[in-house]
Amino acid sequence: MEVCVDSVESAMNAERGGAGRIELCAGLLEGGTTPSMGILQVVKQSVQIPVFVMIRPRGGDFLYSDREVEVMKADIRLAKHYGADGLVFGALTEDGHIDKDLCMSLVALCRPLPVTFHRVLLILAFDMVQDPMAALETLLTLGFERVLTSGCDSSALEGLPLLKQLTDENSSFLERQEADLPLCFEQTVLVWIPLGFLWLLAPWQLFSVYRSKTKKSSITKFYIAKQVLVVLLLIVAAIDLALALTEDSGQDTIPPVRYTNPILYICTWLLVLVIQHSRQRCIQKNSWFLSIFWVLSILCSTFQFQTLIRVLLQDSKSNLAYSCLFFVSYGFQIIILILSTLSEKSDPSHNPSSTASFLSSITFSWYDSIVLKGYKHPLTLDDIWDVDEGFKTKSIASKFEEFMTKDLQKAKQAFQRRRQKKLQQNPEATLHGLNKNQSQSQDVLVLALSLSNLARRQYTIGETVNLMSVDAQKLVEVTNYMHLVWSSVLQIALSIFFLWRELGPSVLAGVGVMVLLIPVNGVLATKNRKIQVQNMKYKDKRLKIMNEILSGIKILKYFAWEPSFRDQVYGLRKKELKNLLKYGQLQTVMIFLLQLTPILVSVITFTVYVLVDSNNILDAEKAFTSITLFNVLRFPLTMLPMVTSSILQASVSIDRIEKYLGGDDLDTSSIHHVGNFDKAVQFSEASFTWDPDMDPAIRDVSLDIKPGQLVAVVGTVGSGKSSLIAAMLGEMETVHGHITIKGTTAYVPQQSWIQNGTIKDNIIFGSEFNENKYQQVLEACALLPDLEILPGGDMAEIGEKGINLSGGQKQRVSLARATYQDSDIYILDDPLSAVDAHVGKHIFNKVIGPNGLLNGKTRILVTHSIHFLPQVDEIIVLGNGTVLEKGSYQNLLSKKGVFAKNLKTFVKHSGPEGEATVNDDSEEDDDDCGLIPTVEEIPEDAASLTMKRENSLRRTLSRSSRSSGRHVKSLKDSLRVKNANALKEKEELVKGQKLIKKEFVETGKVKFSIYLKYLQSVGWWSIAFVIFSYGLNSVAFIGSNLWLSAWTSDSQNFNSTNYPTSQRDMRIGVFGALGLAQGVFVFIASIWSVYACNYSSKTLHKQLLTNILRAPMSFFDTTPTGRIVNRFSGDISTVDDILPQTLRSWLMCFFGIISTLVMICMATPIFAVIIIPLAIIYVSVQVFYVATSRQLRRLDSVTRSPIYSHFSETVSGLPVIRAFEHQQRFLSRSEGLIDTNQKCVFSWITSNRWLAIRLELVGNLIVFCSALLLVIYKNSLTGDTVGFVLSNALNAPWVTDKRPPADWPSKGEIRFNNYQVRYRPELDLVLKGITCHIKSTEKVGVVGRTGAGKSSLTNCLFRILESAGGQIIIDGVDIASVGLHDLRGKLTIIPQDPILFSGSLRMNLDPFNKYSDEEVWKALELAHLKSFVDGLQLGLYHEVTEGGDNLSIGQRQLLCLGRALLLKSKILILDEATAAVDLGTDSLIQTTIRNEFSNCTVITIAHRLHTIMDSDKIMVLDSGKIVEYGSPEELMSKTGPFYLMAKEAGIETANNTEL
Repeated sequence: MEVCVDSVESAMNAERGGAGRIELCAGLLEGGTTPSMGILQVVKQSVQIPVFVMIRPRGGDFLYSDREVEVMKADIRLAKHYGADGLVFGALTEDGHIDKDLCMSLVALCRPLPVTFHRVLLILAFDMVQDPMAALETLLTLGFERVLTSGCDSSALEGLPLLKQLTDENSSFLERQEADLPLCFEQTVLVWIPLGFLWLLAPWQLFSVYRSKTKKSSITKFYIAKQVLVVLLLIVAAIDLALALTEDSGQDTIPPVRYTNPILYICTWLLVLVIQHSRQRCIQKNSWFLSIFWVLSILCSTFQFQTLIRVLLQDSKSNLAYSCLFFVSYGFQIIILILSTLSEKSDPSHNPSSTASFLSSITFSWYDSIVLKGYKHPLTLDDIWDVDEGFKTKSIASKFEEFMTKDLQKAKQAFQRRRQKKLQQNPEATLHGLNKNQSQSQDVLVLALSLSNLARRQYTIGETVNLMSVDAQKLVEVTNYMHLVWSSVLQIALSIFFLWRELGPSVLAGVGVMVLLIPVNGVLATKNRKIQVQNMKYKDKRLKIMNEILSGIKILKYFAWEPSFRDQVYGLRKKELKNLLKYGQLQTVMIFLLQLTPILVSVITFTVYVLVDSNNILDAEKAFTSITLFNVLRFPLTMLPMVTSSILQASVSIDRIEKYLGGDDLDTSSIHHVGNFDKAVQFSEASFTWDPDMDPAIRDVSLDIKPGQLVAVVGTVGSGKSSLIAAMLGEMETVHGHITIKGTTAYVPQQSWIQNGTIKDNIIFGSEFNENKYQQVLEACALLPDLEILPGGDMAEIGEKGINLSGGQKQRVSLARATYQDSDIYILDDPLSAVDAHVGKHIFNKVIGPNGLLNGKTRILVTHSIHFLPQVDEIIVLGNGTVLEKGSYQNLLSKKGVFAKNLKTFVKHSGPEGEATVNDDSEEDDDDCGLIPTVEEIPEDAASLTMKRENSLRRTLSRSSRSSGRHVKSLKDSLRVKNANALKEKEELVKGQKLIKKEFVETGKVKFSIYLKYLQSVGWWSIAFVIFSYGLNSVAFIGSNLWLSAWTSDSQNFNSTNYPTSQRDMRIGVFGALGLAQGVFVFIASIWSVYACNYSSKTLHKQLLTNILRAPMSFFDTTPTGRIVNRFSGDISTVDDILPQTLRSWLMCFFGIISTLVMICMATPIFAVIIIPLAIIYVSVQVFYVATSRQLRRLDSVTRSPIYSHFSETVSGLPVIRAFEHQQRFLSRSEGLIDTNQKCVFSWITSNRWLAIRLELVGNLIVFCSALLLVIYKNSLTGDTVGFVLSNALNAPWVTDKRPPADWPSKGEIRFNNYQVRYRPELDLVLKGITCHIKSTEKVGVVGRTGAGKSSLTNCLFRILESAGGQIIIDGVDIASVGLHDLRGKLTIIPQDPILFSGSLRMNLDPFNKYSDEEVWKALELAHLKSFVDGLQLGLYHEVTEGGDNLSIGQRQLLCLGRALLLKSKILILDEATAAVDLGTDSLIQTTIRNEFSNCTVITIAHRLHTIMDSDKIMVLDSGKIVEYGSPEELMSKTGPFYLMAKEAGIETANNTEL
């Protein structure tokens, strides 16, 4: 407000009355003249507000003489000198117009002070001038900042109607020429903007097309249509130019733009033709910049379009020809733009995103077809397009590798500079940092394939899978928030800027609150990061244990150890959940602060605004503009904790991944592969170790192995045999020396590594298929009989880690794989340990021996089978990591050294079995017809068929004469026929052939029961309370807006002089209380949901773990480990992190939407009508989207599991993969699996963007409709209501009740009564009515051919397999009536596969800590391990790595014996427990078992018949039935199956059991 004063007193009164500034003059009643400068000085000292000085030499009119003008100029100088803040004057000409020249000179003199045109002029001038608007425009151009109305009431009343009249006169848009842009501007600048854009970008576009050098596409109708339209534009431009030139010939006044523009257009259209033609060489035919050009051109032409229409309406003949040409050109451009929005038709199988037009790309319209398809039927992988080549794993990995190489080079240079600097300062100093391997570029995806064993031991499979699933996912998630980092800051800055404009300095109070909260949030974020780091460690440990549990599940079930391992997982999970709770609590505090921040800021800002100045009254304009800005502020402030959280989690994950990527590579520098060399393998003073901190496992070995030799490596358990092999394969750390190898290698590990796939795939192993060679390998490796009984033959699917094959079958498949490869050197690590004697003899003769398939190749054989040693070319005797002796069999015997001494101990005279092996080769060659390997029976499908064979086992065994291989030939022929039929037509899968079930993908809607299941785990009372709290938050939100609306209406009833203080305080207090209530209710809801969701996570994980541990073995046989691990890593991570956050966000959004709609409908009830169509659009979009998105998420989860399974499988088989040099093939397979998963992920992200754009449209329609209704009903609505609306529109039980007696079983008596069992319901019986009686303390040996049912018998005793009929009774108790743990805890087994778990040796022996250290040491002594464990630094607490990799197979087997000795139960089952130990240790073990278990019932499943010849009874199984049962003497005295088997093994009498 401005007040005119003529004295010091009136000036001071004006300031006290709230004037914004004063105008000082003299003679106020006469109209005012220039005051004296003395008064100006006094007034300036007396008031703080700006003082403007009137410059007017006299009263009356505003016509001044030259003398008066000079006086005015002098007064202006004086006023400026004495501190005037601004000047006021006016000047008119005689005809009543503004005197421009005088005003201009006076304004120039006034600068830099602001100038106001004298108020009286507004009335006089507008009465006198013909064009008042022109007068106003003149004043503005002259530099006047203000034009004032009169200060007295009568003048004001005269002025207001005049202003209204001016508005009404100029309300017609078409009649107001001044409201339009000048025609000159429209025909020049607006034409040149789009043309300039095109010409600037065209060279770059054409150059990029030229550089791509892709093949030109065929011409389409689409292309022709666009080119024709551009040609028509060219013709129109040419006609326009012709008309301009024609008109020009007769007139000189035609502006140059009339012919320059057509020339520009002709050139431009020619350029567009060239660009559109060049795009034929691109995949995407529609150029993005051409689309923008058409949009720009049409927008700029729209101004000229409306101008021409208005001109034609006023004068229909005005420049008609030019106008018509313009309209035609405008129409053609619109048609071309419409064509640009359409995409060229592409191959339906290819991703259309690459060919989509620019407008289709930015609106994701190209994705419509997938959404529609997903709505009609559940999507499958075939429905989803592959990602573009640029997004495929291979492309991205190569780009990543480039960046990584550069970074490694920089790091290397920095390290070298640092080292040089350090050396200059201290010449003797050494720097530890980048080693040779770390400084080299490495292929990131091959990292796991190239990690050294030491680095690999630091990362278990579970931890690595965690890196792949959880950590990689965190990096994916953070990319969604990256742009919010800068955009949030920008939004906050802009909001504060506009708030400053509305509320002035008062906004600083609110900003101060925000600044104060930044360090608080910083502290909370830092704490959160620490918690996150800790939690990831717990997660790694938990997954590591889970991976081990799944790998050794059979052992856990045998020993009833599930509770111990479950408790370990629970312990880690408890710590994890505790941390998760802390994390949630801190997140809740952050949410509370950030929820409160906008409310607090608005309350404080409004409070300060109304308190600092009594003139500051909050009106609707200020309040709701500010509230809208505070709402804008709310979004970045709400998103910041999520952004911060996501960035923190990602930074933790990056550190973890970087550490993994920085791991040492496998150092194979000491393994020299050469082409020309006279030795096959040469060790040169080579020492190798498993760990640099440990003593070398191989010490100073010098060896020469000649090409084509068969070399046997022998030695006791722990002598270094497997280490020698590992050193050759480059799997160990070099201490000194090197190994030279000539040619390629093939490797058969001691523990077979079998892939999840068919037997055929496992054998061929990526090589080219050769039918004849394949058949030879199958026959030589004694696999034909197995294939005959396996469902599907060689196409039978093998489970993970060969779970559905017996140990012998796995070993033979592993050997067949190596044999099939055409390698120069074959490294065979005890491949004969898992097969029985006569099968071992067959394999030796047909594959390994002098006349085998590998004859002529270099073969290095680690073996304990001494009866093959006479046939080898050279024997290497190892002891304690060094070569003790080396030479031929005869040489070593004649030396009478270590080898001869050991041999003499175990071969007192040339045993019959040895003779049979060495001398009876010719007989063995003819013995193929009877060769059905006597290996442990498979615990899965091989035993599941009726096992029909061309000749039954009984007939085979009872033959008196041996035929010459007819049986094998017929099997080969049948296999060939089967393969041929499979090629001709796709046969139905044989029952049981398909083992691994495809991961089930749910389709359709997520069942309501699933939601209920989650909500139930959260707790119904908790859910109700959380919903209630969020509801109260919404009520408080609506209340605060209604209260603010009422507050702003006060400005209509009160002014600054009469606004009651009590009313003001009440308004502020209630508004603040409602704001605080919102924060409190959100805090209560958030903290409650954190606790409830934490409880839910605990419950769901507990149920999942319990169900997994209680699942039958058949579940683990048919479910890949990766799939189960995925449930415990990715899915549990979703339950822990994502679901709680999603639940909270959904509830807040839901109540937010409801609140907004309620408030809008309260203000404008008619809006309820508009909600209905908008809701229909919204729901339609959602229905289409949800069907697609839901299925894509399921496919993402399903395609992720195979990645982890393949990775786990690859890591476990690394030595084999590296030995065969198949890293690239496994990498390619991994890339394929990742690409399949990525196409689901990419499609899901696209579907989100597709939805977001359409929902934004619906949201904008809501705002538009709200604003439109408010304009329509403006007469019935007040300003506070308008602001109010618009600011808001934007298994079996482990223990049963029936417990057996504490001392059960006291006798160890076992009865089988017509016992039947099958592996899965759809398969045939594997045990068909077993009936027998095993007396207390009897020793029973179980023998039989492959598939006879031996292991099934064992599994039934432990109820790994449940009965299909009959019963097993132990000491009078039916085992089916007691709990699994009551049963399994009373039986002991020493399994064939010695599985250990990471942890201490003691934990592996006694996980429940039931026994004292003395008892454990006693068990180790009896297991012949005491000296070994005593020699370890930590003794009993020596850390065993995952799977027991830091112990030899033999040592692991002895540890398993130690477990049995510790348990000392009444019933012991030995499942070929001594296959992996040398003969001396085997003898010791047998003696220990006889002595320590003399008063126990012992059931032994045997491969070596000599181990069971001293049994009380022998049970011979065939096809699931007992064919013979009696003492060894009885069975040897008659010609039956057992007699023939014993004869084959070279055992003539029951007492003749020596080797």
